Amino acid sequence: MSWIVEAPNSNPSVFVLISSTVFQIDGDARAAYWHPGGAWLDGHVVLAREWRWASFGWGAGWEQPTRAVSNRIGVIMEGREYDILVMGATGFVGRLVAGYLAGRSGIDVRVALAGRSAEKVSRARDELGDAARLWPLVTADSHDEVALARLAGSSGVVASTVGPYLRHGLPLVQACAAAGTHYADLSGEPLFMRRSIDAAHAVAVHSGARIVHGCGFDSIPSDLGLLLLHTHARTIEAGELLDAALVVTGARGGVSGGTIDSLRVQLEEARGDREAARALRNAYGLTADVAPTPDRCRTRSPLGIVHDPQLGGWLAPFAMGPVNAAVVHRSNALLNHAYGQPLHYHEFVLGGEGPLGAVKAALIGAGTAGLMTGLSLPLTRPILDRMLPSPGDGPSQRQREQGFFRIDTHAHTSDGAHLVCRISAQGDPGYNATAVMLGETALALARDQDRLPDAAGVLTPATGLGTVLADRLRAVGHRYDVVTSDVA
Repeated sequence: MSWIVEAPNSNPSVFVLISSTVFQIDGDARAAYWHPGGAWLDGHVVLAREWRWASFGWGAGWEQPTRAVSNRIGVIMEGREYDILVMGATGFVGRLVAGYLAGRSGIDVRVALAGRSAEKVSRARDELGDAARLWPLVTADSHDEVALARLAGSSGVVASTVGPYLRHGLPLVQACAAAGTHYADLSGEPLFMRRSIDAAHAVAVHSGARIVHGCGFDSIPSDLGLLLLHTHARTIEAGELLDAALVVTGARGGVSGGTIDSLRVQLEEARGDREAARALRNAYGLTADVAPTPDRCRTRSPLGIVHDPQLGGWLAPFAMGPVNAAVVHRSNALLNHAYGQPLHYHEFVLGGEGPLGAVKAALIGAGTAGLMTGLSLPLTRPILDRMLPSPGDGPSQRQREQGFFRIDTHAHTSDGAHLVCRISAQGDPGYNATAVMLGETALALARDQDRLPDAAGVLTPATGLGTVLADRLRAVGHRYDVVTSDVA
């Protein structure tokens, strides 16, 4: 975000560019950066009384500007040192995202890598080969507000893989919101998302920043699937979406220690806080700032297995269904309930038809419930902690390459149509495929601003990037196809 202001009593007029990276006074460029409470310019405080207008102080000789020449002109990417900065580049997924950007042919972007340890960040860059050998390195701790403010002010887009986000993510979100810097992460943590909305949405709306959570397997397929179904329904004039169900029809992938750690932190928070426990189960927990929960909506997915021939047979609840549903409902609310109201949305894993399908669905459901319960109970958690992977661990390269996912998202419309969005990709869903999703999200934020939805604030993939992201993912091999089902 930038402002151009006129200094008072100056002859000739002195215009000052106040941005998140450079403070230019009469041709003298000085380093500056935004902070949620204001900014610092060479040690002097620069106050932002409102995020559309600015006042500043420069020793005793400077006074409040008399007028603003340009109001909310948006983020000036040309003034940033980098187009994309990968925060957490030394972690398991961070290295995959950096590797994807390094291997992405035909892109003209300035990429920087950031992490807590300069030595580890340098080593991570060396592993990427010649494509990344000139990439700048940034050292910053996720709780160092001054360093994060400088980091946010230096890049047009920040892609963060530093989790658990509930423990480490909010200061960077706030820094990006204040600096007008677009931000994307892999959070599948509804408690963190809620806190991010409360702390940063209003600031990001004023600064023009797009803060987009859930830009991996959680929750891009869920969110884009519903958006594409809605778009197709409008195109064929089939009315609003009444109910929708995502069904994971096939998947292969590993589990990393980072994913387990994020789940562990969420459950810890819920164990000690009844309000947090309710929020984890509330499909409308991310919409309170936008719209009240529709009275007639069912807010909880089925807890046990169910049978639905139209969806393929016996079904178990999908472990990430609650957070994905919360993201989908936020998208609908931010779009003024364009999908439909009330919209019933659930997510499942397919077991199949017949007795064998019922057994498979039951085992999937029991395994998910057992993990959640085991990590929640003081007696069983230490045992699981010794058995489960530690943070920083993850599947081998071969396992990641052999992974895949297939999803069918079904929707029924008010005019009686049954639509299906078929979504699939090669690569471990939580790792290789997720690296592609976050990488393409960052590229869209950096390069496709003129085609993105007109939105700012704490957003979702659907509202922050829209069909532009779906087009990008299709171009690199992910499948998003909407068809009209013949199944009655």
